[in-house]
Amino acid sequence: MLSLLFIIFFFWIFGKMIGLAFRASWGIMKIMFTLVFLPLILFGLLIRGLVYIALPVLLIVGICSLIERA
Repeated sequence: MLSLLFIIFFFWIFGKMIGLAFRASWGIMKIMFTLVFLPLILFGLLIRGLVYIALPVLLIVGICSLIERA
């Protein structure tokens, strides 16, 4: 009986830890995309001469970030 209780609690806590890991990795990925990948992509578009694509992307991201903070 005690072993069954231990196994139930073990999987319950293990499931909570996996959920926390997914939430943390999602948050870290959003930060990495915002601070690293998006500026690199925009800079690459600027260097390639694709300003007509980079400018609307920059405007859309800026508007979305303003709406999200409000």
